[in-house]
Amino acid sequence: MAESTRSEIRLHVNGKTHRLDVENRRTLLDALREDTGHTGPKRGCDRGQCGACTVLLDGRRVVSCLTLAVAVDGSDVTTVEGLAHEGELRPLQQSFVQLDGLQCGYCTPGQLCSAVGMLAEHAAGWPSAVTADVSPDAPAGELDAEEVRERLSGNLCRCGAYPSIVRAVLETAAREEVAR
Repeated sequence: MAESTRSEIRLHVNGKTHRLDVENRRTLLDALREDTGHTGPKRGCDRGQCGACTVLLDGRRVVSCLTLAVAVDGSDVTTVEGLAHEGELRPLQQSFVQLDGLQCGYCTPGQLCSAVGMLAEHAAGWPSAVTADVSPDAPAGELDAEEVRERLSGNLCRCGAYPSIVRAVLETAAREEVAR
């Protein structure tokens, strides 16, 4: 066993670089919340089952409670605090507010990060468990409520805001499609 149980790492969080000396078993969630002050990702189940701690890691969504900080040394991390640009909410964030997709708000940071990630996955043509045609040259299917529910199934909401969350994602996806 190695003598040292700590490592120095660099995390690029929401555009700012943080140099941290962390215990090798420290989770990304703890490093974000306690070492960098980004409290958007929430501690829910600590088992990767609720999605409250979801962040974007190099553009892909991950549950930060199961991700070791040392394993993501040098990576770009986006938390909910980094989704807005210069104080302007993203269209997805605006839709969550307008369509009441946040209710108590505890799961909202993870829901938003997961939704940003899943919209990018869908735009890139990645299939889900309910995608009808998964052949390599099939075009990305239409994003419908069933597809959104499947892709966001790893994010739980105790308030039951799911219908509003799905509407917010679909409305945002439709607006982005028109803008292309």
